[in-house]
Amino acid sequence: QNNAKVAVLGASGGIGQPLSLLLKNSPLVSRLSLYDIAHTPGVAADLSHIETRAQVKGFLGPEQLPECLKGCNVVVIPAGVPRKPGMTRDDLFNTNASIVANLTSACAKHCPEAMICIISNPVNSTIPITSEIFKKHGVYNPNKIFGVTTLDIVRANTFVAELKGLDPARVSVPVIGGHAGKTIIPLISQCTPKVDFPQDQLQKLTGRIQEAGTEVVQAKAGAGSATLSMAYAGARFVFSLVDAMNGKEGVIECSFVRSEETESPYFSTPLLLGKNGIEKNLGVGKISPFEEKMIAEAMSELKASIKKGEEFAKNFK
Repeated sequence: QNNAKVAVLGASGGIGQPLSLLLKNSPLVSRLSLYDIAHTPGVAADLSHIETRAQVKGFLGPEQLPECLKGCNVVVIPAGVPRKPGMTRDDLFNTNASIVANLTSACAKHCPEAMICIISNPVNSTIPITSEIFKKHGVYNPNKIFGVTTLDIVRANTFVAELKGLDPARVSVPVIGGHAGKTIIPLISQCTPKVDFPQDQLQKLTGRIQEAGTEVVQAKAGAGSATLSMAYAGARFVFSLVDAMNGKEGVIECSFVRSEETESPYFSTPLLLGKNGIEKNLGVGKISPFEEKMIAEAMSELKASIKKGEEFAKNFK
């Protein structure tokens, strides 16, 4: 049953438009609800002419948000402001925290059973915000709230493939931890196919994966952040999730979620996805001393970002 009803909140933005295009192009999606505070009727009209079966509808402004969310199985949230050169993901906190809190509050009210996929940065804080908002509404299910970190995996696969002359589509590197700077922990030791790098090259590669977003922000010179690759990664995650919801076996993706796997209350690890979201957390697995050290070094930043999100949500009206 390829009948996923998907909502994109922030559908007119730099990530939202290409993400909506990729979702419209998929046979898995039967209904696509596009929401934003500007331009959505135009984006929806444009996409609705594409010869695929997904019915597209645009919704504009907060008063149309409830209608947009009704009956949705999956909600993807790329809404918010993008990074500019010199900004960290954390610098987006004040603006994006409120946006995410408002949007997820509407989700908790109008589609409490839906899978919620958060792209809005800083993900290390916006996921704890989402959880706390759902708790406030009494509809919290930790198996259905995902921080989309897939772009880190996509980049790791691409960069490893480039260095080793492999087909990127056949490379798979789990990336664990969080979704900012040194909290991004690529497990090159678990790469399939197996690859080896001398320590200096491994360090350089790891650093590039961690700072790849900044690479794009600088290359765009003030005109935005990673939007096209993020849209691709967001769509990849949604398709995996929908496949699993449809009963496909063995679907595994990494995502930043509520977790008991480390001392951090939220942590990204490979997850087995199923009909109801997270079927099983596959944990960190066997790692190298270098990777172990990275996890230890990421902890304080990770916990601080999580706490910041939780505090914000507690005081959010």
